[in-house]
Amino acid sequence: MIDAYAKTSLHDDLREVREVVVAKLDGLSEYDVRRPLTATGTNLLGLVKHLTLTEARYFGDVFDRPFPEPLPRWDDLARRGEDLWTTEHESRAEIVDRYRRAATHADATITALAIDAPGHVPWWPRPNVTLFGVLVHVLTETSRHAGHADILREGFDGADQGKGAEFWEDRRAKIERAARAADHSA
Repeated sequence: MIDAYAKTSLHDDLREVREVVVAKLDGLSEYDVRRPLTATGTNLLGLVKHLTLTEARYFGDVFDRPFPEPLPRWDDLARRGEDLWTTEHESRAEIVDRYRRAATHADATITALAIDAPGHVPWWPRPNVTLFGVLVHVLTETSRHAGHADILREGFDGADQGKGAEFWEDRRAKIERAARAADHSA
């Protein structure tokens, strides 16, 4: 009973956080979804592309249910990180559609297998895993990147949440004053 509940709960959470990540692209230009927003080049569309590879690999290769589209080799160190950004030849629709196809493939794997189904992650130090462990890992990874996307999106249009820009400017100023007051070295 608890196994079915855990599987359903984790799967539902994964479905929900996937939509959060994709929604962060809404209303932004092609440039804005692609441009590097951190010193390491993190960008919104790149996060979606990265999560596509994550879902396709973990719910595909790991359980001997390969994603039907080509994936870069996991052990090709020269290409590592290419999934974190998009070229000018890759459209937003193409990236999002592929993410949705990877999610559909992942959903089929999650539905078909028992929570304790064995898998193998050759790049992990302890490569023998279960669906439960992989579900937790991918949910954690997706949630982490959803948090990145939240912060990146705030840079474009704030965290309005029904409050105006003036509210957030005042809040930020209040936090800045508290930080400066706490910094006894200044």
